[in-house]
Amino acid sequence: MADLPEVVSREEWLAARRELLAEEKELTWARDRVNARRRRLPMVRVDKPYTFEGPDGTVGLLDLFEGRPQLVVHHFMWVYDIDADGTERPRDHGCPSCSSAADQIPARLRQLHVRRTSLAAVSRAPYPLIAAYRARMGWTFPWYSAAGSDFPYDFHTTLDERVAPVLLDYRTADELAAAGRPWDASRRGDYPAVSAFLRAGDEVFHTYSAFGRGIEEFHNGDNYLDLTALGRQEAWGEPRGRAEPLGLHAGGPALRLPDEYGPTAGVTAPPGTPPSP
Repeated sequence: MADLPEVVSREEWLAARRELLAEEKELTWARDRVNARRRRLPMVRVDKPYTFEGPDGTVGLLDLFEGRPQLVVHHFMWVYDIDADGTERPRDHGCPSCSSAADQIPARLRQLHVRRTSLAAVSRAPYPLIAAYRARMGWTFPWYSAAGSDFPYDFHTTLDERVAPVLLDYRTADELAAAGRPWDASRRGDYPAVSAFLRAGDEVFHTYSAFGRGIEEFHNGDNYLDLTALGRQEAWGEPRGRAEPLGLHAGGPALRLPDEYGPTAGVTAPPGTPPSP
C-alpha cells in the first residue's frame, strides 16, 4: 500500500471530517430526491401469465409476492457452456458476480417482510440445479427457475435478438451501435438486474428495473467498503496507487464463487509469506 492518508491531530481530522460531512449531506439529499422520483415513476401492468418452478412446483408471478404488496426480484445470471451450434448447456453453478451479490442477501428477510416487501431470485437454469447450488452456498432466500419462460426476455435480463428486440441497459441495438458498442451474437445471454413489482389485489405491475452500475450497491459489501480508507480496492479508485487492485469487482479476474475463498482470505500475510487466495 502506498500514499496512505496523512497523519494529523484529532483537531485537524475533525475539521476535515466536518468539511466532508457537508458534501455527504448534499449527497444524501440528492439521493432522497432521486428516490422520490423513482417512486413517482409510472408503472406497467403485467398481463402475461408467467410461470416459474420452485420447491413446490409451478407457481405464478403473483405467488412470488407471498401475500405482500411489493416484490423485489434479483435476476440471477447462470453459467452455461455453449456448443458450436449455439446450444446452451447449464453448468452446476451460477454467475460468480451474481453469487457475490447473493452472498449479501440477509439470511433473514424479516426486515423487508415487516415492511410488506418480499424478495426472490430468478434464473433461467433448471430448478434442480438452482436448488443444489442454493444448498451448497447455504443461502435461504427464495429462488425460482424461469426456464422456458418469456420472463427473462421481456424484462431484458436475457438478450437474444433472435427471440426479442435487444434493449441493453435501456439502449436499443441502433443506439448501442451509435454509441460505438454494436450488438453482435457474442453478447447474447444473461445480464444481471434488480426489478421491483407492486400488486393491487390480483393485479401485478412492474415499477422499476436497474442494470449495470445501478445495482452495484448489492455487490461485495460496497456500501461498507466506501466508508474505508482503502475503498473498493479497484483500479479506478482514488487516490490512485493507495491500494493494490484486487480484481474482485463484478466480472473481475480474481472473483470466485463464495465458497471457494480460503478461511484466511483478505488476511495480510507476514513478510515472506505467500498471500492466501
